[in-house]
Amino acid sequence: MNPYENFVSNYARLVAEGGKLPLAAQTPPKHQPLSPDAPKALIFSPHPDDEVIIGGLPLRLRREMGMNVVNVAVTQGSNKARQQERLRELTECCNYIGFGLVQTRENGLESVSMNCRTKDPERWNESVATIAAILKEHQPHTIFFPHNDDWNSSHIGTHYLVVDALGRLGGGFSCYSVETEFWGAMDTPNLMVESTEQHVVDLITALSFHVGEVRRNPYHVRMPAWMIDNVRRGGELVGGQGGAAPNFAFATLYRLRRWRNGAFEKGFDKGRFLAASENPQALFGP
Repeated sequence: MNPYENFVSNYARLVAEGGKLPLAAQTPPKHQPLSPDAPKALIFSPHPDDEVIIGGLPLRLRREMGMNVVNVAVTQGSNKARQQERLRELTECCNYIGFGLVQTRENGLESVSMNCRTKDPERWNESVATIAAILKEHQPHTIFFPHNDDWNSSHIGTHYLVVDALGRLGGGFSCYSVETEFWGAMDTPNLMVESTEQHVVDLITALSFHVGEVRRNPYHVRMPAWMIDNVRRGGELVGGQGGAAPNFAFATLYRLRRWRNGAFEKGFDKGRFLAASENPQALFGP
């Protein structure tokens, strides 16, 4: 028998079985208390669920550096009938994973897209002002937001919404910026972050609280495969063409830079692999 037949059939079996597992069924674990002056990391999530899909590094910042990770719900989805339900699901997800939660406004922002940016500048400027106010209030150490070619119109819109808001804050504002990917892969990530098996379990469990979405499309059970493929891609995209992939099972790709003096600064001279055994503090310098 070809041994790869069993290998592939096990993948298919696990995906089918995973789709039958109970959703939103776990009690939130106890989380490490945060220091009152803990530095903040803000996740600007285009939709409820993005906060944990790209959450490999934010989760490690929370657990290993004691950062106060706060999800900013840029939108609550485009289906108005589901917006309050999605907020409830998002709240339960964040409670489970240990992230804080901030709404941009009741029911979230609308029309977060390049179409709005070019054709409805008044609405766009109001949204930019909302994001700039959140950045000014929280003074984050690090922010997470989608890269500029993440395919989905709200993801791309969120990228430019955050960039425009940063531009309003003047030269005195600085933070680390981490661009994320999900729908569209980045051409130039510079960071691959390993997740342990327990990290992936916790992220998928949190994602299962987005019940209405994963019933429509059980992408939570495919998340491990995506994180496995990130190791394949990241081995060369981050490590250099022809380079060997690190011995990670699961990882997420990012582009880390710094916003300072009104512009982005280069993050690393070369790409970085952050193993589960390393402290994320190493990413941010002394």
